[in-house]
Amino acid sequence: MSGFQKKPGVSIKKPVYSMATQDGTNAEITLYGDIYEQQPTNWYGEPVEGQFITLDEFLEDLKQIDGCKALTIRMNSYGGDAGVSNVIHNRLREMARGGAALTCIVDGVAMSGGSLIMCACDTIKVNPSSIIMIHKCWTFLWGGYNADELRGQANQQDAWDKMQMEIYKRKTGLTDADILGMMAETTYMTGRETVEKGFADELIEDAEPLGIAASADGRTLFVRGRAMHITAGMFLPDSIPTVTPGASAAVLTNKKPEEVAGQKGGNSMTKEELRAQYPDQVAEVEAEARAAVDTSAATNSAVQAERDRLAAIDEVAGLFDPQLVHEAKYGDTPCTAAELALKAAQKAAKQGSKFLADAADDAAASGAGAVGAVPPADGDGGENPIEQARADAKAFNARKKEVR
Repeated sequence: MSGFQKKPGVSIKKPVYSMATQDGTNAEITLYGDIYEQQPTNWYGEPVEGQFITLDEFLEDLKQIDGCKALTIRMNSYGGDAGVSNVIHNRLREMARGGAALTCIVDGVAMSGGSLIMCACDTIKVNPSSIIMIHKCWTFLWGGYNADELRGQANQQDAWDKMQMEIYKRKTGLTDADILGMMAETTYMTGRETVEKGFADELIEDAEPLGIAASADGRTLFVRGRAMHITAGMFLPDSIPTVTPGASAAVLTNKKPEEVAGQKGGNSMTKEELRAQYPDQVAEVEAEARAAVDTSAATNSAVQAERDRLAAIDEVAGLFDPQLVHEAKYGDTPCTAAELALKAAQKAAKQGSKFLADAADDAAASGAGAVGAVPPADGDGGENPIEQARADAKAFNARKKEVR
C-alpha cells in the first residue's frame, strides 16, 4: 500500500462499518462493532446476534480506499480478537508508511482490540466522555491439560501481551513496565485521562456531549442512541451512567436542548414535557431500550440453559462412554442428559445385536454344523468302550494278585 493514485469516489456501507471517499484523496471509515476473524456462531452453528467486523471482508473493502492521502477512522468498538485487531493495525500502519495521514476519532469507546486499531493512527482525538480500555489477553481452555501444556499456554499469552505492549509503547512512549502494569490491572481511561497518559493527542473540549449510557445489567451500551451488546467477558466501568426502559429518554437528553424560536439558549424539559412534545421520538427510543433489555434477558436465559444442560450431563457422565459424553456436550449435535442416556442405550443394544450376529457367522464359517454326533460302536464296528474298560480292570486286578 504505497503511493497516491487518485481513485473515483467509493461508498461502502455495511451493518457495522462504512468506508467512503468522494475524491479518492480523503476517506473516512466508521468502525462501530466488534472485531473477529469470522462470524461467531453458537453451540449449534447458528450465527450469534451482534455487530461483528470480520477480517477478510474488512481488508477487501479497505483496498477500495488505498491510495488516499488522508484517512479518518471514527471508532466505537469493544475490541474482540487480538490477532485480527493486530492485522488491521499493521495494514493501517502500512498505509501510514506510504504517506497517508491517519486520524482516529473515538466517538464512543475503544476497548481491548479496538484500542490497538486506534493506536495505528498518528493523530487520535477523544471526547471527554470517550472510554479507552487496555488489558491483558485472555483465552478459553477446554479439556484436560498437564502442567507443561498449561505453562505453554501461559507463554503464548505472554507473547500476545508483549505484542500489545509494543503497539501502546510506540504511541505513548511509556516504559514496558508501566504499560504491562496498566494492562494487568485492566485500565479504563476517560478521554481526558487518555490524553494525559499519551494514548491520545487531542481532547475535543467543545464537542457536543455524547449520548452514552449502559443498560442496568451492564450487558448493553447505548452510544448516540445505538445499542451495542457487550462481548462475553467484557465489563463496563461503574462511571458510565445506566438507564432502564422507563428512563431511556435520558439517553436523548444528554445533549444540549435545541433552541426554540424566540427563545435564547433553549429550555430544559422534564421527561413528561419531552414525551408530550416529541411523543414519536420518545416512543422510538423507549422501544429500542426495551428491545435491548429483552435481548439481554434472552441471552442470559440461553446461557443459563446451556450451563444447566452441561451440569446435568456431568452428573451422569461416569456411566457412559467418554467419547459419547464429549459429543453430547460439544459435538455437532449436542443433546441433553436424557437424550445422552437414550443414545447410550441404543448403542449398547446395537453392540449386543452385533455380538450375537458375529457369533452366528463364526459358527457358520467353522463348518461345525455339518459335523454329526459320533455313532456308538457295535460288535462289527470296533470295540465297545464300556466292555473294554471292564476287561482292563479285570486284567489289572489279576496282575495285583500275581504281585502279592
